[in-house]
Amino acid sequence: MPGAPVSPQGSTGQGTTGARVLIVDDEPDLREPLADYLSGQGFAVLQAQSAADARSVLLQEKPDIVLLDIMMPGEDGLSLCRHLVETKSLPVILLTARGEATDRIIGLEIGADDYVTKPFEPRELVARIRSVLRRAARPAAAPEEDAWYEFEGWRLDPLKHQLTDPEGAIIAISSAEFRLLKAFLDHPRQVLDRDRLLDMVQGREAHLFDRAVDNQVSRLRRKIENGGEPRLIQTVWGGGYRFAADVQRFLPDSARNA
Repeated sequence: MPGAPVSPQGSTGQGTTGARVLIVDDEPDLREPLADYLSGQGFAVLQAQSAADARSVLLQEKPDIVLLDIMMPGEDGLSLCRHLVETKSLPVILLTARGEATDRIIGLEIGADDYVTKPFEPRELVARIRSVLRRAARPAAAPEEDAWYEFEGWRLDPLKHQLTDPEGAIIAISSAEFRLLKAFLDHPRQVLDRDRLLDMVQGREAHLFDRAVDNQVSRLRRKIENGGEPRLIQTVWGGGYRFAADVQRFLPDSARNA
């Protein structure tokens, strides 16, 4: 039936992974063999042939990770990626056939965790899936790892991924902006070059352009600076960026009472 979600397919026991993977791609010649391969590797596989179909599947299913084609008819993959990252908190690996880096950079800026370029080696994709899932898994954290950050009257709550301004208003922040801000707060008054920021924010040795970090910094500045010359996130020419504020950390109970 045109427009209906492709029926979910699951694997019952080969391998030990057991994670649920949603493949969103309008090309059945790629999607279906990939689903078979991932099932054989121990993943439970769901399929969707469009962004609309994926949204329908997500009303009933909760995958652990999404493999998302960028170029699809109708709503494109970048739009769906933004929705998944901001409302579902789902890890996303982008699938793209494009030779240009622009879409990949945009996808990473809005919070995608990784990307692969078609045609790809299935074993490499499986390795990337497992790597992203390991990063996304949150083990039981020690109390100090859940401490709130405070700077210049602002608060960042790592558990809720919530940023609060000095007046107490909650400021919308994407996953990518959250990871970047946390990297700065973990290293206040230190110069962090672009390569190190990319590694901390993306969690991988990314072969990306500096523009990816610069654009994320610009977006974050618009959230936490008051305009004019940047005061909190300073550019260090030839070196990268420095977070120029004192940062305090509070355990959740003491933070609420501060």
